[in-house]
Formats: sequence, structure tokens, C-alpha cells
Amino acid sequence: MDVVIFFKDLNHCPAICTPINSTENKHPETTIDEYVQIQLQEVIQKMRERTIIYKEKLSNPVISSPELSPTTTPQKKLLAPIPKEEKKEEKKEEIKPEEKLCWPFKKLSMKEYMKKMKLPESIDAYTDRRYVIWLFLVTVAYNWNCWFIPLRLVFPVQTSSNLIYWIAVDILSDICYICDLMFFQPRVQFVRGGDIIVSKKEIKKFYQSSLKFRLDLLSVIPFDVFYIVFGFNAVFRVNRMIKHLTFFEFNDRLEAIMDKAYIYRVIRTIGYLLFVLHINACLYYWASTYEGLGSTKWVYDGKGNMYLRSYYWAVRTLITIGGLPEPVNMFEIIFQLLNFFSGVFVFSSLIGQMRDVIGAASAGQNYYRACMDNTVSYMNTYTIPRIVQKRVRTWYEYTWDSQGMLDESELLEQMPGKMHLDIATDVNFAIVSKLDLFKGCESQMIYDLLLRLKSTVYLPGDFVCKKGEIGREMYIIKGGEVQVLGGPDGTEVLVTLRAGAVFGEISLLAASGGNRRTANVIAHGFANLFILDKKTLNEILVHYPESEKLLRKKGKILMKKTGKPVGGPPQPVKGLALLMHKEAPMMLKALTDEKGGILAAISKLKKEKAAQKENEIQAKEEQARKENEERGKKPAQELKTKVPETQAESHAPKEEAVAYIRPQPSPLPRPPLAQMLGGITNQALVISMVPSVVSGEGDILTVEVKEKKLA
Repeated sequence: MDVVIFFKDLNHCPAICTPINSTENKHPETTIDEYVQIQLQEVIQKMRERTIIYKEKLSNPVISSPELSPTTTPQKKLLAPIPKEEKKEEKKEEIKPEEKLCWPFKKLSMKEYMKKMKLPESIDAYTDRRYVIWLFLVTVAYNWNCWFIPLRLVFPVQTSSNLIYWIAVDILSDICYICDLMFFQPRVQFVRGGDIIVSKKEIKKFYQSSLKFRLDLLSVIPFDVFYIVFGFNAVFRVNRMIKHLTFFEFNDRLEAIMDKAYIYRVIRTIGYLLFVLHINACLYYWASTYEGLGSTKWVYDGKGNMYLRSYYWAVRTLITIGGLPEPVNMFEIIFQLLNFFSGVFVFSSLIGQMRDVIGAASAGQNYYRACMDNTVSYMNTYTIPRIVQKRVRTWYEYTWDSQGMLDESELLEQMPGKMHLDIATDVNFAIVSKLDLFKGCESQMIYDLLLRLKSTVYLPGDFVCKKGEIGREMYIIKGGEVQVLGGPDGTEVLVTLRAGAVFGEISLLAASGGNRRTANVIAHGFANLFILDKKTLNEILVHYPESEKLLRKKGKILMKKTGKPVGGPPQPVKGLALLMHKEAPMMLKALTDEKGGILAAISKLKKEKAAQKENEIQAKEEQARKENEERGKKPAQELKTKVPETQAESHAPKEEAVAYIRPQPSPLPRPPLAQMLGGITNQALVISMVPSVVSGEGDILTVEVKEKKLA
């Protein structure tokens, strides 16, 4: 291995820079030349100092640059001619780093500026804002022609003194038409069979075969050359008015990028109305000039402003206000009738369009009002308390004001899954991804989680969850605050959680037995929360086993901190312990009941049997005493010794029965049931349970005791 050191500054280069062949030594790590080590350490130290100075420079721009400033040239050397190349280098060196930092904008050269403004090979009409701006310019040119060509045809507004201005504006509008035809429209992308065509050749071929190209080409035919023969007459520019497809395209593109498109629709509808009135005013002045100004009472008399007087007549006639002079001759009558018919048709269409525009603009508001009115009517029908009604109204108003709709899921469900995910990611990913609970989980799992979150609004003072209830959801705070309550009376605020916090995750991740809420949580003010239920999380985690393991591990850690049981579901009850289980069968409940159960009956039966035996023994003793007294043959001592024998004889069968029933000695304790049956010798216990004949009484439990014969 050869180690070679290169030095940028030759003045500080060591006298000897010899490669060191480490293969000749047995231990290359310990035999590196000390001089090289010293040089390397110096270089490293300089680089560290340089890095520290640059960091200080970024934090405090006032600090001077670590670079050495160029030394001033001696005065004698200034007299000597300096080469041009050296001058350029000196100018470059004079630019200090702080000057670069103080000038954030780089000045573009004319070549770079033109390159940046160069049109692309293809234009996306739906996303390129430059194309919308260009369509706006073409639309302005189109409106110039549509409004002023009829005006110039009828009214004497084009005179020799202002003719140059009319021609100049006409030329500008024609330039817009030609540029749109030659440069912009042949670059607009189109869709064919679901594919976006971006090839310039294909786009140009498609445009040339469309109706729009034929209309655009017809609109730029220069009929203005006839000015030379017939004079300046606006009739030769009528073909400029057929470029209407570009006007409607601009409307569609502008509505697509506007936040409140209905505002533009209202303005456009008003523009249609004003344009129709403008055309009607032009037609009235033309009819007046045809009949002769002032020839009848119906025509324009030539006094005042000719355009305003004509426009006033057009408004009153087209809206059928009335109060105008009656037409005199046949021409005036026919003109007035056509005007009335046109007014009815045009204004009914415009009013209907205005109604649709305003209705579409207020559709959401109307839906909100309808939902609220229906809810209030329902609450009044069932006499819901006024406090509850007030809270319902408050929820409706706040939800509508905060998010503009009552349920976000209704809007998002109408979109494809990919668009739904994009919107959910932009809105909620920043909140969910920062949660400690989901750190380390797969990104795709978080994306699936975002699609399942449900947004809910809680009013001030609403309980989000209560202590002791079964928890099946976790909550993520999107906006607002919630308070965790505790203390002896449950009203002390333990902690306040704000936007971005999560709670309820223990109940979501805990196994059986650990999903009860440990505290009360109420909304402090209006709180907008995301809710994720346990079932939804389990459905997602099926596809992400690694994330499931991580979340389970975090859940166990959280439960250890809170002191909840970490184990899984409880073991099933087995053996005689099942007798005391609260979910035991009905037969076992009947057996173990302390008041009227079978074991209680057996205990009672044992007591009765023992009392009966005691009575029999006392009866035999009394009989033996009487016999001895009558005979007088035996002394009292013999009588006393006989009585125990009689007692022993009377107890003999009992001892045999106990020996018969008692089980073999065992180190284990005797079951309770064997202890209860230990004193019964010759009885058989029969237990039966049959349904009752009478409905509603349940089952009838029957216990019978039968004598059995001993072998």
C-alpha cells in the first residue's frame, strides 16, 4: 500500500515527499513515518479550524471570511501594464464570500432569461398557468373585436382624427390571434385513448385536423386589405368574431384554478347580459338611421349622447318595462315585436343561468340548513330538552364554520382511492407521522391508517371517554385541547393535551382485561379529534406483521407503566372451582346454592338422620332401664356397663356405613361433596331438571332420596 500526500500550497511542501511502501514492513500501522503523521495532523487541525470558522460565519454574518484577503499591490507595480487575464483574475478574487451571501438573487443574463422564457415543446393545458395567462390575452383581444366591431359598424365613432388608434389596437389583437395560431395551439397536449400525447409532430397534426384550427385560420384572414379600395370600414373585421372556442376554453381553465369559481360565473353571466343589451342598442341606432333620425316619435331624435340614449331604449325594451313611444309604421312594428320576442327568450335564459349559478354557489349552505332544520324538527317532535337542542345547534354551526361541510368522508369517498390518499396525506400525515406511537412503523401502514381515520368534533365540556368504560378507540387531537381529569372527586385537571397528542392507545393495544379507561377526558373548548377503532387497526396490521410486533411491544411497555395486566386472556376455570364460577351452568348453580341448593338439602338430611338415631338410642336405653328395674336381678353397675354395649351395638351399623362410603386414605384433601355425603349410608340421591309446563317459570329442579339395599 502506497501513501502519497499532496499539498495545495507548494511553499509549505516538505523537502522530501517519498512514498512509503508498507509491504516491506511487517507492521505498517506502527512504522509510518513520523513526519507524515505530523503533517497529516496539522492538515486535520487546519480543516477543523476552518470548519469552525465557517459555522460561526453562517450563524453570524458579521464575522470576516477565513480566506486571506488579497494583498495590496505596491505603488511601483501599478505603473507597469497589467495583462488583461490578470485583471480578470483580480476582479474574481475581489468578490468576497460575504458579498455573495449579502446578494441572494443572481442576476440572469439576457441569454439565460430568453432560454427560461422559451416555450416548451408541449404545453399541459390543465396545469400550466402560463397558458392560462396567454388565453386571457387572446380573450381580451376577442372581446375587443366582439364589442367594438358592431359599435364601429353602426355608430359614427371612427373618424379621421382617431383612426390611427383604432388601427393600432386592431393590429395588436391580430398579433395575438396569429401567435396563438402559430406558436401556442400547436403545442397544447391532447389525450388519445387514455394516453397523453406530447410529441410535437402529433400535436400539430391533431390541431390541424380539428375544427378549432379551421375557425382560428378563418379568423386571421386579412380582409383588412380591402381598406385600400373601400375605405376604413369595420365590416372587413367581422371574421375576427368567430374565434369563440378560445374564449370558452379560457372560461373552463380559469374556473378550474379558482377557489370560488361561482364568482366568475356570476360576473360572466352579467357580461352576457350587458353584451346582449349592447347589441340591441346598436340595432336600435341602425333602425333609427334607416328610418331617419327624428323622422318619427319611435326612432332616436339625434339629441344627447347617441349611445346612452340607444342603450336606455334597449334596456327598457328588452326587459319589457314599457313606457316607450309606440311604433308608427310596419318596419317599426316588426322590429319592436322581434325585440320583445328576443327579450323574453334571452332574459329567461339568462335568469335561469343566474339561478343555476347562485344555486350551485349556495348548494352546500342549503344542504346544511336542510339538515339542521330536519334535526330541529325531529327534536321538537320527541320533546328533546332545550339544553340538548342548544348543544346540537352549536355542533352544527361550529362544524360547518370550521370545515365547510358536515362530513368530510362523504366528499372523499366520491374520489378514487389514490386521490383520497393524496388529500389525506397532505392534510393529516404531518400529524400522524410525528406520533411516538407510530414511529418506526412502515410508511405504507401509516398511509393505510390515514384512510381509515374518522374526524369528529366535540363541544366544550363533552366527555371524550369516561373512567372504567370499555375502550375500543384511540384518539389523535387534530385541533383544540382536551383535559385529563382525576383526583378524589374526579374534577382535578391532571394534564392538558393539545394538537398532535394521542390518548387511548393503551385500550387499543391491550389484550383482554386491559382495555378499560383509567381517567376521564373532556373537551376544553371545541376539539377536533381523529378516531381509530380497534377493529380497523387489526384489519390494517394483518398486512404489516413487523409494525404489529412493534405496536404490541409498545403496548406492553405502556401497560407496565400504568400497572395494567400484561398477560393475555385469563385461563379457563377447571375442576370443582367451576362450581363457584359465576358463569357456571344452571345445574351446578342449583347444586351449590347456600339457601336452597342440593348440598344444603343433603346437609339438612344428615342432621335429621343423626337426630333420628339419637332418639332411637335414647328409646332403647329407657326400655333397658325399665326392664332392669322390673326384674331387679342385676345391680346398677352392670346396667351401666350394659348401656355402652347397647350403644356400641346401635352404633355398629353406622360405623360400617361410614367405612363403606369413606374413600381410601389419600394425601390430597377430601372434596367438599364427599364430606357432605360422608354421613349418608343407605340412601340414593336422584336429581332431575325438567322444563315447567307453565310458560315463564323456567325449569323445575327435583331432588329425591331413595333407600338402597346394602349387600
